[in-house]
Parts: sequence; C-alpha cells; structure tokens
Amino acid sequence: QVQLVESGGGLVQAGGSLRLSCAASGSFFSINTMGWYRQAPGKQRELVAALTSGGSTNYADSVKGRFAISRDNAKNTVYLQMNSLKPEDTAVYYCNVEALVFIHAYDFKNYWGQGTQVTVSS
Repeated sequence: QVQLVESGGGLVQAGGSLRLSCAASGSFFSINTMGWYRQAPGKQRELVAALTSGGSTNYADSVKGRFAISRDNAKNTVYLQMNSLKPEDTAVYYCNVEALVFIHAYDFKNYWGQGTQVTVSS
C-alpha cells in the first residue's frame, strides 16, 4: 500500500508563489507517474501537472509557464512550484501517484493524497 502526505498549501495574494510537496511511503516497488490535480468549488477535478519517471511532463494549458512540477526519486516526493498565482488557481490540490505494488501480482495502482487547500486572494 501507498500513503501520500501533502503539504505546502495556504493563503497567498495574487502574484505570489507556493510550493506543494507530496511524499509517498509504504509498500511499493517503484513509482511511475506522479502528478497534481485540483478541484475548485462547482468544477470537475482536473489535471494540473504530471511527471513520469522518464522526465516527461504534462501541464494544463491554464498553468503553463507559471507552474513547474519536479520530483525527488530518492525521497519519493513530487513538488509543484506555483508562481504568478491567480485567484482562479484557488482549489483543493490533490497529489496522485501511480505506483508498482504487489497485491497477489505486480500491478500499477493509483493513489491519492488527502488534498491541500490553495487560496489566492485578489
């Protein structure tokens, strides 16, 4: 099993920056994709950024040029650096990890963090 602990959320004024962290722990053999999703009130959960073990990235159009995803494989941790924050970035941000686990067989499973609130004031 995999547990994800998120940190770094908070309240920031427009134009400011925040850095989210998500650390994975538990019983797994490796991690493939690590990413961040967000969900604002009344909206669907959407992909913000994702990063594969090979270094490929994928960003939502709304955050390109402002957000940057990175990972520390030794620490099994993924980060989301958020710059030039806008009020529309306000949402609960969720870490997502695809990990190779063994549950009667090797398999990739997706795990979610508890979510961390990011609020950007105008």
